[in-house]
Amino acid sequence: MSSDSLTIPDLLSRNAREFGSATANREKEYGIWQSWTWSEVKQETEDLALGFLRLGVEEGDHVAVIGRNRPHLYWSMVAAQMIGAVPVPLYQDAVASEMAYALDHCGARYVVAGDQEQVDKVLELKESLPSIRHIAYLDPRGLRNYDHSKIASLGDIQRRGQAEMQRLRPELERRRSLVNSDSTCVMLYTSGTTGRPKGVVLSHRNIVESSRSSSEFDSLRRTDSVLAYLPMAWVGDFIFSLGQAYWCGFCVNCPESADTMMTDLKEIGPTYYFAPPRIFESILTSVMIRMEDASAIKRAMFKFFMDHAAKCGPARLSGKRLSAADRLLYRIGDICVYGPLRNVLGFTNIRVGYTAGEAIGPEIFDFYRSIGINLKQLYGQTEASVFITQQPDGEVHSETVGVPSPGVEIRIDDRGEVYFRSPGAFAEYYKNPESTDSTKDAEGWVATGDAGYIESETGHLRIIDRAKDVGKTANGGLFAPKFVENKLKFFPNVLEAVVFGNERPFCTAVVNIDLAAVGNWAERNNIAYASYQELAQHPQVYDMILANVERVNESLSSDEQLAGCAIRRFVILHKELDADDGELTRTRKVRRNAIEDKYSEIVDAFYGGKSEVYLESEVTYEDGRKGSIAATLRICDVRAPGAHLEMAA
Repeated sequence: MSSDSLTIPDLLSRNAREFGSATANREKEYGIWQSWTWSEVKQETEDLALGFLRLGVEEGDHVAVIGRNRPHLYWSMVAAQMIGAVPVPLYQDAVASEMAYALDHCGARYVVAGDQEQVDKVLELKESLPSIRHIAYLDPRGLRNYDHSKIASLGDIQRRGQAEMQRLRPELERRRSLVNSDSTCVMLYTSGTTGRPKGVVLSHRNIVESSRSSSEFDSLRRTDSVLAYLPMAWVGDFIFSLGQAYWCGFCVNCPESADTMMTDLKEIGPTYYFAPPRIFESILTSVMIRMEDASAIKRAMFKFFMDHAAKCGPARLSGKRLSAADRLLYRIGDICVYGPLRNVLGFTNIRVGYTAGEAIGPEIFDFYRSIGINLKQLYGQTEASVFITQQPDGEVHSETVGVPSPGVEIRIDDRGEVYFRSPGAFAEYYKNPESTDSTKDAEGWVATGDAGYIESETGHLRIIDRAKDVGKTANGGLFAPKFVENKLKFFPNVLEAVVFGNERPFCTAVVNIDLAAVGNWAERNNIAYASYQELAQHPQVYDMILANVERVNESLSSDEQLAGCAIRRFVILHKELDADDGELTRTRKVRRNAIEDKYSEIVDAFYGGKSEVYLESEVTYEDGRKGSIAATLRICDVRAPGAHLEMAA
């Protein structure tokens, strides 16, 4: 059977048949790792499918899956596929109102919830969502006294399916025989940076072909191991933890919790690893904080060998020749610094590492490559089943996102927008034919919404910004806010930044500090503070961020096209931008329009020449309650290199 006719359930059956005793899933619970082989996973999944049939799940029904990464939740998605239903994973940290939109839009009739928290959210919404017929849960803690006529444990559902196997098996086989490569494999919701999230419908062919080609690109194999810790509702996790895992047959490991993720990472020592830039940035920040607290001898040794790694490490990883002296010194550094550092981070065994979702700072990217981690960038999106471009070994550049992935075609239109065509291109946006037609044409070309170009020297794609965000300043200069924001976020003490300037006389920025990095700096410099708000408004913190902004402006001044994006004024916000407050998406992408509306007083003050602004902001607490915080924020002026500070009249 050719790969383009296979489904995820087909791959599960193949894996159980050909290497059934190999470990497929591991999960840490109560501090103990539990394992399941491919044969056991097939049995568990079929039992769930039988249970779903007994529950009344029909072909075409949408089954929402909500919770942290756990084997049983992955099996629930494959069980739904087996009987012709459509799994719809949702973000577990979404508040009930956000979840309501997706559940209502897809018309979910069944929900698989990870724990009491997720069950409570769905029960809160159930009266307004009459389509929901039943809720299944995995973790029974706290649910003993609930009305079990409306909810049932996954274990009970499996047992009831097993008890009626003789009656239900023929129906399971009939439905499984009807599932083909054109059947819907999963529906995933986009992050919704500019409006309501859209339901992206991906077929089994989309997922299997993307998984096959990307696995072959990086020579992934059955002996590989990954850690599944990213949101299950994100397309990357679906590809890495289901698509590629089922294609290759490698083991997927689920951590005990988000709090134990780094510890579990060290225990597992995965060979294949993915993280968005923010994870790599936070890990590096923690490393640097620890080094600041180390002895003078250790700091000196670390600096000496890291300087050598910066000079030789990336070249060594790319297969370039080094002198004998450089190779020897790098080997000593590997014994004394790089190897122990990889080990303490859990990166000792990594053969292939990827980052995507946002631009990663060249210094951060080169740091990981310099210590021997084969970190690469890819460019993709939900509509592409992840992969649009990847970086081949030996052709890794910090400024670009690689060459077209196998089977992918790329073109750039006359406005600079990137288009792609591939076997992974989505089928449609659910219940949204207008958006489908405006994004994907009759020839299969999909508009990414990103602006970029192909470098003539390397043939690699370089992404500039979101096409809709690229504009002009009042003097006609190019305005590319994301490009500037990413440069600011390359500094460890900047967590987030939002740049304004389209059709304005100059560019301005709202900045979030990184509490861990700046808090550690404050502690080492004997600076007392009682809250994030107090630390953010400290004069010395403003001086630190000002130095960062000036370095960004210096960098921009050498770019003829982007010199006009130099930041002339900025403010440090008194609170972190938060998805619960509608300022970020669940994948931590900035909702630019929402922020500009919410903080319009700051924007008006920027261009009105004010030196400070009083602001009251609504915040959402962890329990869903609303509150407000107020502060008078200082606006800091910046002199751009070679230019006089312009002020609005």
